Amino acid sequence: MRRKYLFATILLSTILVAGGCGMGATGTSSKTSAGADSITSFTLSDSESEPSKVEGAGALEENLSASSAAATGSTLLDTENMFSDRDLEQTADLSEAEYIELKSGEDVTISSEGVYVLSGSVTECTVVVDAQDAKVQLVLDGVSITNSAAPAIYVKEANKVFVTTTSSDNTLTITGTFKAIDSENVDAAIYSNDDLVLNGVGTLTIDSSGNGISGKDDLKITGGTYNITSSSDSIEAKDSIRIYDGTFNLTSQKDGLHSENEDDTSVGYIFIENGEFTINAQADGIQATSVLMINGGTFDIEASEGLEGTYVQINDGTINISASDDGINASSKSASYEVVVEINGGELTIVMGSGDTDGIDANGYIYVNGGTVNVTGNSAFDYDKGAEFNGGTIIINGEEVTEITNSMIGGGQGGLGGQGGFGGQGGFKGQKGTGNFDGQTPPTDGNMPPDGNMPTDGNMPPQGEAPTGGK
Repeated sequence: MRRKYLFATILLSTILVAGGCGMGATGTSSKTSAGADSITSFTLSDSESEPSKVEGAGALEENLSASSAAATGSTLLDTENMFSDRDLEQTADLSEAEYIELKSGEDVTISSEGVYVLSGSVTECTVVVDAQDAKVQLVLDGVSITNSAAPAIYVKEANKVFVTTTSSDNTLTITGTFKAIDSENVDAAIYSNDDLVLNGVGTLTIDSSGNGISGKDDLKITGGTYNITSSSDSIEAKDSIRIYDGTFNLTSQKDGLHSENEDDTSVGYIFIENGEFTINAQADGIQATSVLMINGGTFDIEASEGLEGTYVQINDGTINISASDDGINASSKSASYEVVVEINGGELTIVMGSGDTDGIDANGYIYVNGGTVNVTGNSAFDYDKGAEFNGGTIIINGEEVTEITNSMIGGGQGGLGGQGGFGGQGGFKGQKGTGNFDGQTPPTDGNMPPDGNMPTDGNMPPQGEAPTGGK
């Protein structure tokens, strides 16, 4: 993993900074200096070119900055061409549009480029886009489609498809088990083999027995309101999910947002610029294979794990997470990126369930460079390789701290002698514990009861006798 380059950088920084941070014998990393500003920006583009990704063996060196050993946004994802001007237009040009009234029991096939305004309340109807190399815009103007086994919208082939809502309510419902079309496992209310953009000023409600929206290329959402209830992922894409804005109410028996390409793990990223998100998921609230980058927005997430990716970067936003496993988790899903949680700004509130849970868990590194991180739970931080607290505010169980303390066995932050562990914060041979033995302060003389048994009332013996053996 080419760790020697990172450790050399950290060691040099430690020598140059008075009172340097570094990893001490207690397994903590101290706040040493103001973090670098890693907040990224993007510009609009008329082109449809894809952002470049940092890949391959040199990804670690390219991703790490000399000042804080944390990545800057521009090296993680090229955000300059995330969205085209047309992606961001929330109303369609209807000057040459074709108007289609949907009919029950009849599929509609669109085979040429253009703008198509759809309306009608129907059953057993699929809108099929089969237009090679064409850009097609579907305008939903009060559409209601209920199918038993097929997508409501199926993009078989196109250059790019826009699904745009007018100021109307639109509903797509799939009630039964999806059936394959042309040997293809179409398993979402909106299923696209090619680039897909959702935008508009209206509301799209989806109730699906499979996935809600599935894109097998890039999926962009730039506006509109989306209410999705799904038996699988609410919104999934193969190469990327890019969100500029919108309102999202997602209820999923799997993940709320999920991006994964099994054939190319350098992609499968999620980029969020803004938006309002309410996510209730059985698995992950938001999961990316490679990079999860959040630049803003408001998030209320209840899930097993709130945010997950190989490299998780939070630059801004208000994020509230209630999790039963990890609040934020960085694990190795892509060899193109270092395993990192990097927090540069925003307001994060993480409330963890009981048991073996971690507020922020990284199978690599944690960097807090700014923002406020407020964790309530047994273990606030768990990292395998290292951590730096360079700026911002960290609050653990209501108390502001000045260092990142690693989680260890023993229940809570720090384990034996650690915060919340055996004896609470400080515990044995440390400062006075806050966890204690059943609420009692550990003995100052370190002696055990004379019969060798632990006391049942949580109190330790006043005398200095050694135990004589128990039953």
